Amino acid sequence: MEKLYEILNFNQGFVENKEYERYKGARNKDKKIVVVSCMDTRLIDLLPRALNVKSGDAKIIKDAGAIVLHPFGSVMRSIIVAVYELNADEVFIIGHHDCGMSVIDPGETIKKMKERGISSEKMDTLESAGIELQKWLHGFDSVEESVKSSVRTVKHHPLLPENVPVHGLVIDPETGKLDLIVDGYNDN
Repeated sequence: MEKLYEILNFNQGFVENKEYERYKGARNKDKKIVVVSCMDTRLIDLLPRALNVKSGDAKIIKDAGAIVLHPFGSVMRSIIVAVYELNADEVFIIGHHDCGMSVIDPGETIKKMKERGISSEKMDTLESAGIELQKWLHGFDSVEESVKSSVRTVKHHPLLPENVPVHGLVIDPETGKLDLIVDGYNDN
């Protein structure tokens, strides 16, 4: 069965059996934090449990590598909305050990794009518009340095209030252990 129809069939039973009720949470609960985390599937259940956050406690933004790449990109916009509209008062950037973005080969990714029908002409158009695909697709060499860089991008954003702490952590995707990289309370 195709994935879309499989999901829709499951969803029908989910709603009919009111399984959603156990996931209900207040829109803005106790912790009032925004978390930028990697999209790695190992973190889906592990990360909230390791942070002791429940439904409504945190706004969680998933992004490849937990990288805040551009100060005016969608990740930063989501952080700004979480702070001003959803009452988040702290930001957590949480990378993880064994992240696929630390080993991504942009050249291989571009090769796969071409194999799936993306023309060289389209890529050349992007390059001529100033989008350096190799750089854009590159992840990072050190998860700790990547977290520090993302923390700096967020902390020094002109629209983020100075009194909002921005923390940086790295989580072990097997155990949930958190390593503190940047303490936003003491980072000047």
